[in-house]
Amino acid sequence: MKKRFFHLILSICIVVSCTSEDTTNEPPIIDSSLYFPPLNSNTWETKTIENLGWNVNQLQPLLDFLEDKNSKSFMILYNGKIVVEEYMNSHDATTPWYWASAGKTLTTAISGIAQDEGLININSKVSDYLGEGWTNAPLEKEHLITCKHLLSMNSGLDDALGDNVSKENLQYKADAGTRWAYHNVYKKMQDVISEASNINWNSYFNNKLKDKIGMTGAWVQNTDFNVYWSNTRSMARFGLLIYANGKWNDTQIIPEDYLNEATDTSQNINQSYGYLWWLNGKSSYHLPATQLTFDGELIPNAPDDTYVALGKNDQKIYVVPSKKLVIVRMGNKANNDVLALSSFDNELWDKINALIN
Repeated sequence: MKKRFFHLILSICIVVSCTSEDTTNEPPIIDSSLYFPPLNSNTWETKTIENLGWNVNQLQPLLDFLEDKNSKSFMILYNGKIVVEEYMNSHDATTPWYWASAGKTLTTAISGIAQDEGLININSKVSDYLGEGWTNAPLEKEHLITCKHLLSMNSGLDDALGDNVSKENLQYKADAGTRWAYHNVYKKMQDVISEASNINWNSYFNNKLKDKIGMTGAWVQNTDFNVYWSNTRSMARFGLLIYANGKWNDTQIIPEDYLNEATDTSQNINQSYGYLWWLNGKSSYHLPATQLTFDGELIPNAPDDTYVALGKNDQKIYVVPSKKLVIVRMGNKANNDVLALSSFDNELWDKINALIN
């Protein structure tokens, strides 16, 4: 890793030394056009740290921190172009890794696509698609649960019964919309879309999203649910699609209005939660496995407009429109936190800020 950083510095020095005029007083050149890497290709344009006017001497401390924190890969995109791409701890560019709960946002995206196609309405009852009795709750309580409740984590079903979403585990705890709880029942949205489209989840996902933006990877059945695995660049491609308001080149894949909803507060209990996306810059937040309200921002060191896909063991996609950034981190657990959000997020943003500001 340090050798790669040395080569980067050497290349920059060569470019500067070959320039015929002194440009030290000129502002950095920042390309404002949004870039999309081509499909079915390893080509991906880059942007240098120096060209962006960032603090190049802060890159190595960031990478050392990431390696020490059990990271396997890290990428920063600026307006779609790669600024930083590093692999560490026996990982490389082709190795797949699990998204964990960061992959929930893939379900969000597909739900928006299915609604745009007229297959579903997220304000409709889940039982309209799965039939009555998909839960173990009384029918009058089950009928309160809409698809939007699944996406917003406020179905009212008991989150204390584990990740298995078979009928016997989906028991009534509170009326839908009255209690926020991080629950694997969101996975039922995949069943809703399969039923509504008459296409299995994997095929619908591949046709409507994966293939359209050049992602690799696959859904792998875990004990209780599907988990998405891919290489790091595929995770970055998805982050770029979200940053671009659901558009890839000139094709609108996810409706922009729907994405605006998905990345804004979705209910009045957890201000920092959209449709399976975590939101920064809000006045309070809840965390998984607790009913406590915490005052303040989710990630104080991150820009207020940051929204995040968060997964177990610190899988991350940060989207930051104001900074034109998409940032991806894959790896093992960084600290001893057990929740999707960890103290690592704030520590990492301290290092990122030193680089970009």
